[in-house]
Amino acid sequence: MAAGKLDLKIEKGATFKHRLYMKDASKNPIDLTGFTARMQIRSSASASSIIVELTTENGRIAITAGAGQIDLYISDEDTTAITHKGTAVYDLELEDSLGDVTKLTRGVVSFEEEVTY
Repeated sequence: MAAGKLDLKIEKGATFKHRLYMKDASKNPIDLTGFTARMQIRSSASASSIIVELTTENGRIAITAGAGQIDLYISDEDTTAITHKGTAVYDLELEDSLGDVTKLTRGVVSFEEEVTY
């Protein structure tokens, strides 16, 4: 299965939250029991430095297994600390308990500068 394309916008200085649902062809939730997730935002796919990393381990991704729900989260303090300007790229991967990895989504992230401090 090819990764879906989803562009995201992160407003610096504000809490970033985005919710995704995994569903089968019949629109039923896919059980994500035993899955972990990871997402990296970089200036380009080949860039060595990571702008922001979200994982189930660092608490920036939460999975509600039975609902097939994946929640992305970056605190307002952490979005304020982002120094990158303009756009970047990301992908979001799921890993099952056997170690098989599926790329769920990919796309462009645009960063909106904070005006009110």
